[in-house]
Amino acid sequence: MNVLALNCGSSSIKYQLYDWTARKRITRGIVERIGITGSFIQHEEPGKEPFKAVEECPDHETAIKLIVKTLTDPKVGVIKDIKSIHAVGHRVVHGGEKFHSSTLINVEVIEAIRYVQDLAPLHNPHNISGIVAAKTLMPDVPHVAVFDTAFHQTMPPHSYLYAVPYEWYEMYGVRRYGFHGTSHLYVSRRAALMLGKKPSEINLITMHIGNGVSIAAVEKGISVDTSMGLTPLEGAIMGTRSGDIDPAIILFMIERERFMVEEIDRVLNKKSGLLGITGKYMDRRDIEAAAEKGDKRCIFANDIEAYRLKKYIGAYTAAMGSVDAIVFTAGAGEMNVELRERVLSKMEFLGIKLDKRRNVEARSREKEAVISTDDSKVKVLVIPTDEEMVFIEDVVAIIKGYYNTHTHFTYSFEDPKYKKKQK
Repeated sequence: MNVLALNCGSSSIKYQLYDWTARKRITRGIVERIGITGSFIQHEEPGKEPFKAVEECPDHETAIKLIVKTLTDPKVGVIKDIKSIHAVGHRVVHGGEKFHSSTLINVEVIEAIRYVQDLAPLHNPHNISGIVAAKTLMPDVPHVAVFDTAFHQTMPPHSYLYAVPYEWYEMYGVRRYGFHGTSHLYVSRRAALMLGKKPSEINLITMHIGNGVSIAAVEKGISVDTSMGLTPLEGAIMGTRSGDIDPAIILFMIERERFMVEEIDRVLNKKSGLLGITGKYMDRRDIEAAAEKGDKRCIFANDIEAYRLKKYIGAYTAAMGSVDAIVFTAGAGEMNVELRERVLSKMEFLGIKLDKRRNVEARSREKEAVISTDDSKVKVLVIPTDEEMVFIEDVVAIIKGYYNTHTHFTYSFEDPKYKKKQK
């Protein structure tokens, strides 16, 4: 069975085609600059040179047509025709309280996703566009929605409720939802394998650090708290998002600058975070380079980000009572050696000892690594995330009719690299 995973963003679509029967990835790629001039597709097949083609994609439907065209191309394609795609998994950022797990997509599901799109206006509309486009092209195969928020639906009320009028929750669903759930789920299961434990036997703090950043407290295999909230704006400092701030700042700036709601939203989501502090950079590589040359605002940005992440580690360790491992994932989490060192400095009192040599060596998007010392009570892991694999395994589980909260990563648990460690 071949499963196509689609991850639709505002101007890009990541995809992966996976042969479930053979347990191998057939190909993966990305279409970028959708709706912008200069659209292109980058297509990668294991063992071959990447293929890149420029083709204008004014919308998601055109982009998905381009993906299918490339997959079936006689020269660079990997399947004979579209009938070789047997199921499709779609990333959906926000599922509200309605969706606690992945689900088959029908008209009612699409409307339910649309109903909560105000909670993720930068994401859900594009997710819906991708679903509609893919179902139009492939109407006869099952389509499954996989929600970023689903993994965090195990949070208890004391974690997800805000100290605002309770009627806001009852009437409008104002609560913490959390995001990057597929990533936190994936790396938490891989971490258990690396530690030779069952997920139910360990406590983890998983740190997804990319342009968007979220941290999760994963206690005995389930999410009990996470840094993002009603929307992806809350939490850690991000590339362009502010993360946690005093709410009164918004009122103060409205009074001083006469900002409208739309302008405040734009500033907090697109002009704050690392970009806001440095005034010119959101890419941590640029910030690191400028900081080395003495740029004070870039030095501030590095220090502030690490300090905030360090506080989350302390808070979640206290909330769970203990932690067995810290997991770094996503772009900066996997690649930024300096950031990891700053975050983990002076944490020996919690039993966290970083091996600086191992940390430097763990600069890869393809390799799992332990970067703590052998005698570190709390292990520190770097695990490349694979959200599309979550889509694929959930799709298969639902199609085969055995989906429940414990079926995630059945194949991952058979990984021969770690199977021998399982109890």
